[in-house]
Amino acid sequence: MYGSIPATVFRDGTPQELNDEQEKLKREIYDRMNPRRRKFVDRLGYDNWDPFQKPNDPLDLRTDISKRTTQQLINEFLHDAAKKGPYGKAYSKGAMECALGVINKDEKYMGIFDFCRWYYDLLKKEGHIQ
Repeated sequence: MYGSIPATVFRDGTPQELNDEQEKLKREIYDRMNPRRRKFVDRLGYDNWDPFQKPNDPLDLRTDISKRTTQQLINEFLHDAAKKGPYGKAYSKGAMECALGVINKDEKYMGIFDFCRWYYDLLKKEGHIQ
């Protein structure tokens, strides 16, 4: 899912203010670098180079009100669906799209969700299902 997003997207990109000790350490790191790596830093610009870069932020894991991720919901749903009988790729793909839409509060999928609940209640009220 996130394989095509470069790691640099998750860094906040704000330059750090270095104290004197860090500036000294930065110079030592630069001086000890092999020429090939130093060439890379020179292209960036020594002032723009940050050897103390902050780590990547963790991915935003969205959960529903039950604190489950989309993948957890789908795994539970398909596990229960398998008990009723076999299902196809289109069935699991539709379930995945709906789960993503509901967790992201996409209006289209909220409409689908509300319709399905309404339709289920209608069939139950008319005696078509128990």
